[in-house]
Amino acid sequence: MIALTLAEVAAAVDGDLVGDGSATVTGAVLVDSRAVAPGDLFVALPGERVDGADFLPAAAAAGAAGALTARADPALPCVVVTDPVAALGRLAAAVHARLVEAGLVTIGVTGSSGKTSTKDLLGQVLAAAGPTVSPQGSFNNDIGLPLTVLSAGADTRFLVLEMGSRGPGHIARLCHIARPAIGVVLNVGSAHLGEFGSAEVIATSKGELVAALPAGGTAVLNADDARVAGMAPRTQAAVLTTGLAEHADVRATDVELDDAARARFALHARGEQHPVALQVVGVHQVANALSAAGAALAAGMTPAAVAQALSAAAPRSRWRMEVTTRADGVTVVNDAYNANPESMRAALAALRRLRGRRRIAVLGAMGELGPTAGAAHEELGRDAVRAGVDLVVSVGPDAAGVHAGARAELDARGRAGDRGGEQEESVHLPDRAAARRLLSEVVGPGDVVLVKASRSYGLEELAADLIADGGPEVTA
Repeated sequence: MIALTLAEVAAAVDGDLVGDGSATVTGAVLVDSRAVAPGDLFVALPGERVDGADFLPAAAAAGAAGALTARADPALPCVVVTDPVAALGRLAAAVHARLVEAGLVTIGVTGSSGKTSTKDLLGQVLAAAGPTVSPQGSFNNDIGLPLTVLSAGADTRFLVLEMGSRGPGHIARLCHIARPAIGVVLNVGSAHLGEFGSAEVIATSKGELVAALPAGGTAVLNADDARVAGMAPRTQAAVLTTGLAEHADVRATDVELDDAARARFALHARGEQHPVALQVVGVHQVANALSAAGAALAAGMTPAAVAQALSAAAPRSRWRMEVTTRADGVTVVNDAYNANPESMRAALAALRRLRGRRRIAVLGAMGELGPTAGAAHEELGRDAVRAGVDLVVSVGPDAAGVHAGARAELDARGRAGDRGGEQEESVHLPDRAAARRLLSEVVGPGDVVLVKASRSYGLEELAADLIADGGPEVTA
């Protein structure tokens, strides 16, 4: 963060200064007292089980310059506010305004799926053109986004912000903290359908990003998604379209997958054509790469430079099509950070293209689908069978529908779906422990195992178990 005195922090958040206002924040803004270093600003967030204000003495002992808190402590200078989360947003807004005046270009990315993967690709592409802030993971809410903004410094040229939404108004609020010059909308799918109520409401909410763009900005819209393409009238910014459609401004042709399910394609933009060879897994990454390319072009890069940087971009954030090959030849694909029907189908398509002796899909539940959950899980089981998966392992009570759907599809094809020796093709297990026991018995060298579910169901830990079961020598 740019250096600020505690007095300046208090003015930015409209807080009450308690202590030395000349104390200067020269380091980071943090919400974890265990990570505090000299010169940092500690933001004491209230929680359901603990209150961050209880850790003010620990932050002081670690050398914090001060704290943003609802309750002061004599251990260090404090800026006291009623709501530390809202104050964190106000501080980020004030800092962002100063950075924009100094030339910062901010890009916002949203969509029902693919936000983090696209943000990771875009961050690496822009880094080839100048200092870029684009953190690993999903810092896309009222806490994560301000912290990302505040990690930018005076030398930062590009700031890539992932914007998530749990309902109408959320993205608009994030844009009020840091108004992007470039907005990227990837897709409108089923993620959080239980909270939004309908795809139309999801589209309206995602469109808050393009509505917030300035007249001199650029909206990067997916031409292959009708709901996203339909957002064009909502923005005063220029519109740049991406996709496989022939009319897209930035498009891909000649898409092929290698044996590791990584896509190669020709990137078309501004009358030029350049080859791209992605390092990330899955044909769905082509759409993400095109969106990243559109944003980078809007930020001033050339098509040739974008294609070169896309080809060099590596996977960054954990548990998103993270491929590990064990020493015994078993490949584990950990895509268990989150799941919805669209991302499940994309993962199954990638699994189908991965070279292996057998393909095993370990699938947990998809969260926040509301009344559509039952039908969605049954359809997922059918999709797994249609994708040519050799064994479908559904895990947990909420994933029982996956097994039911897989069995129905198998029955329709005249194949066995119950447990039964060599004919076993689908099984439902109650928990992670049972899944690990079964997989330890049936998985062998050359098998490819996909593990995917919404993160709240903990299957990322099962993926870690499977990797550990291969012994200490693991290659990525």
